[in-house]
Amino acid sequence: MNKSILTDREREVFLLLIKNYDTKDIADKLNISEKTVRNHISNAMQKLEVKGRTQAVIELLKMGEIDLEND
Repeated sequence: MNKSILTDREREVFLLLIKNYDTKDIADKLNISEKTVRNHISNAMQKLEVKGRTQAVIELLKMGEIDLEND
């Protein structure tokens, strides 16, 4: 497989998103600010050339960047 399109932190954020964590929960869990969480999401969406979080998750699943079985 090619090198990952996401940074480790971006992947971590999206793995929490698919577990239904909101921005505040993710920030608390990763000990970062909510703005930083939003920046990670925004950066990943730009890389994927998508306009929303849901579309980003779908693309990441299709690409094998994340999976629903991850803990």
